[in-house]
Amino acid sequence: MPYPTHSVPSHARRLGVLLALALIAGGLVHAFGPHPAIAAPAHALTFGGPDNGQFLLDGQPFQIRAGEMHPSRIPPAYWRQRIAMAKAMGLNTISMYVFWNRHEETEGRFDFATGDRNLGEFLRLAREEGMWVILRGGPYGCGEWDLGGLPWWLLKTPDIQLRSLDPRFTGPAARYLHELAQVVRPNLAANGGPIVMIQLENEYGSYNRHVPGYPAWLRDRWIAEGVPGPFCTSDGASVIGLKDSTLPGVAVGLDPGMREADWTLARQMNPGVPVYGAEIYPGWLRHWGEAPWKPTDLTAALKFFMETGKSFSLYMFHGGTNFGLTAGANAQPDFKPDVTSYDYAGPLDEQGRPTPAYHALRAQIASYLPREKLPEIPAVVPAQAVAPIVLERWSSLWAQLPAPVAAPQPLGFEAMGQNQGIVLYRTRLPAGPGGKLALTVRDFAQVFLDGKRIGVIDRREGPQEVTLPATAQPATLDVLVEAMGHVNFLLGMESDRKGLAAPVQLRGKILSGWQMFRLPLGEDWAPAPTAADPRQGVVFRGTFPLDAPADTFLDLGGYGKGYVWVNGHLLGRYWSIGPQQSLYCPAPWLKPGTNTIVVLDLLDAGEAKAAPIPGRESPRYTTPAPKPAASVP
Repeated sequence: MPYPTHSVPSHARRLGVLLALALIAGGLVHAFGPHPAIAAPAHALTFGGPDNGQFLLDGQPFQIRAGEMHPSRIPPAYWRQRIAMAKAMGLNTISMYVFWNRHEETEGRFDFATGDRNLGEFLRLAREEGMWVILRGGPYGCGEWDLGGLPWWLLKTPDIQLRSLDPRFTGPAARYLHELAQVVRPNLAANGGPIVMIQLENEYGSYNRHVPGYPAWLRDRWIAEGVPGPFCTSDGASVIGLKDSTLPGVAVGLDPGMREADWTLARQMNPGVPVYGAEIYPGWLRHWGEAPWKPTDLTAALKFFMETGKSFSLYMFHGGTNFGLTAGANAQPDFKPDVTSYDYAGPLDEQGRPTPAYHALRAQIASYLPREKLPEIPAVVPAQAVAPIVLERWSSLWAQLPAPVAAPQPLGFEAMGQNQGIVLYRTRLPAGPGGKLALTVRDFAQVFLDGKRIGVIDRREGPQEVTLPATAQPATLDVLVEAMGHVNFLLGMESDRKGLAAPVQLRGKILSGWQMFRLPLGEDWAPAPTAADPRQGVVFRGTFPLDAPADTFLDLGGYGKGYVWVNGHLLGRYWSIGPQQSLYCPAPWLKPGTNTIVVLDLLDAGEAKAAPIPGRESPRYTTPAPKPAASVP
C-alpha cells in the first residue's frame, strides 16, 4: 500500500514550491558549477581485531551503517537531500551501484560527466555531507536494472559468455573498469574522498555458471588501475553462494545475513576478514501484475546489528525510479518485467519522503547511539497536484515507421543495433487456409493481419500462438513487438535477446521474407503529427501550464500500456495491469509556463479518445486483476 499523503494548505504549498526551486537551483549549481579543490584528510578502512574480522577506520573500530541508493535512479538536483536524509536516520555510509550500461550506452563512448552519470559530483556531495561510500562498481550489478547493468550491445555476439573470462566480455569490461577508475581513484578515502570500500561484481555465487579465476581477475584489474581496495563481495548466506565468489583478504557481504549462523558460515568459508550484512531488505521489488509494495518490519534485524556492533547496509534505503528504458526483468523461471518505480518500500519512498519506517528506524538507531545527536531531518521535497491534463490524438505509431531492414528470417533487436523499444516485423502471406501461427516473442506482441489485430502475445502468459483466419488473397502479416527490459539475474541474461527469437511458423511451415521496422524510442523520440489510423498504437499529446515546478505523479489510469514523455524526458513505462498506475515526474523536468506531454499507448486503437491525465501529490497503486493480458481482444 502507498503511504498516505495528506493535502497541503495553499500557503504551505507555495512555500514548498519555493523550496523545490531552491533545491533544483542548488542541485544544478552543484552539478554544473565550478568546484574549487578542497583539501581533505586521508583516511583508511582496514581489517583488524580478533582474526582480522573487524572493520577499522583510521585504526578505530568502525560499524558500517549503510543505506543503498543509486545516483542513476535519482534526479541529480535531489542527490544532496537524499544523502542528508540517510545521515539524519543515523546511517554513516552510502552503498551504491554503478551501472556500466548507463555510462557506455554506445560501445566505446563513455559518459561520467552529464546529468545522473556524474558520479564524481555524487561522491563530492557524499563527502561534503560527511558520509562514507561503498562503491559497487560491477561490471555486473543486478539491482533490477536492465541486463543487471551490463551493456545491451554485448548481446550482439551470439555465443558470448557474460560474467566470465571470455575475452569478448573481459575486453570491454576491462575498458569500462579503466574509465571508472579515473573517477574512483581521486575519491578513495586514502586520497581524501568518501570511498572506503569497493565491491567486486555482485552475487557471483548466485550465477548459474561459476568460472574459476573470474573474481580474482576483477580484483586484479582494480589493483592494476591503481585502486588497491579494500574490497568486498556480496552473496547469499549459503555454501553455494560463497564457495566460488569469496577471495582471501576480501570482506564478505551477506545477502541478507541476519542470523549468527550466517556469520559463522561466512567466517568458515573465508576466514580472516570482516563480515557484514550487505543487503538488509526493508521491502522487495515489484513486477508488472503483482501486488503493491509492503514494508518489512526490520525491528528485530536492526536490534541484531546494533546490539552486536555488526555492520550492515539497507537495500534499499531509497529506491528511486527506473526512468526511461532502464527497468530490467527477472525470469525464475517465468518472465517478470520490473515496474518503472523502484520504491522498494524503503525508508524513503520513491519521491524521497520519509515513511513511517524511516521514523521508526531512526528512533531505534538513535537509542543505540546515546553519545551522538542525529541531525535534524531535512525538509522534504514538495509535491503538487496538477489539474487533469487534456490531451489530443496526435499521431499513430504506424506513421512513424522508418525504412525497413530486410532479412530471410526475423532478426533480434540487438542484431539490428537496437536496445529496447519496438520493432515491427512484417511479411506477406499467400492466399490460403488459416491455422495456428506459432511465435517466440520477447516480450509483448500484437499480431495484425491486413491491419486488423488478430491477437496479443504476452511472454508472461502461456502459449505463444494465435489462430489466423483463412485469406482469399495474399495478406500482410504484422507482428508489433515491444521489449520490456532485459533479464537482470541468473544465466538467462545471456539468452535474453529481444524481438522474435525463433522462426515464425504458420501451420508448421516456416515463414520467410521479413521486413523489420525499428522504433527504439528513447529520450529523443518526437513523433510528427499525422492523420488518425484505425490500428492500435496511438500517440497523444497535450500541454499544461505551471506557475512553478514541483514533483508530481501523472496518473495513467485512463490508458492501457505504453510510454510517457514530459518536456522530452522519458518517464518510463506504464501498464494498466498494475500495481503501478502513476509515473513520477520530478520538478527538474518541469518548467514555469507551458509544459508538453506525449503519451504512446500501444493498446489504444485509432478511434480512442484521449483521457485527461491528473497530476497527483502521491503515487497510486492498485491490486492487479487476475485477467491475463493475453485475453485482450
